[in-house]
Amino acid sequence: MANKISNIENKVDGKYQPVGKTKANTKDGRTRNWTFIAYPASVPVNWRDIIDDEHIQWIESPLHDGDENADGEQKKPHWHISLLYEGPKSYEQVQEVTKKVFATIPQPVASIKGLVRYMIHMDNPEKKQYDKSEIIGHGGVDVMDLLRPTSGLRYQCIKEMQGWVREKKVTEFADLMEYAADERFDDWFPLLCDNSAYIMGEYIKSRRNFITEGEKKKDADRKHKEYMDILKNQTKNK
Repeated sequence: MANKISNIENKVDGKYQPVGKTKANTKDGRTRNWTFIAYPASVPVNWRDIIDDEHIQWIESPLHDGDENADGEQKKPHWHISLLYEGPKSYEQVQEVTKKVFATIPQPVASIKGLVRYMIHMDNPEKKQYDKSEIIGHGGVDVMDLLRPTSGLRYQCIKEMQGWVREKKVTEFADLMEYAADERFDDWFPLLCDNSAYIMGEYIKSRRNFITEGEKKKDADRKHKEYMDILKNQTKNK
């Protein structure tokens, strides 16, 4: 049977927070996106169905079963949950949902993209890393869109692709696409599908021309050397 959350305080990431007190990012305390933490030991068996019955979009993180407090103490396994409403909701309205699933108090979300990245510790390499494929979008949420690479990451991935093309002496764009689909589906492949195919196609084309010209030069040098060797042998035989 699920354990009921205290009406006085909730413990979130090692800190106690009073129920009923929070701040939203709008003047009247209402905002569209909210988050809370759910513990497997506390939520009812059908907790996902309860949230689904709200007919809203929401996001479920992978189960965080390897997080630690600052002092190294193991945190209880938990999920980070985000509720995405179409219009602003008050703290009291959202708390009605969290109470139904015996979760922690709701907190307003300043950046939904930032929260989704945190669900897998994407920007916190010192913390345990979780698989992005285990983030579940409910109600039609496009999680991959929220995880779309930043400009800095996009440039880094393009640099990596160029390095791979040079190393493998790739001359056909299809080779890069097939490798990305099989081996780099989470980062290279979406970039190639969305907005980086042109630059990589042009890069491979340029490399192909470079390689072709280089091979022609090598072939010409080889033939010239063979010709010079023949002349030297003829001179010696006279």
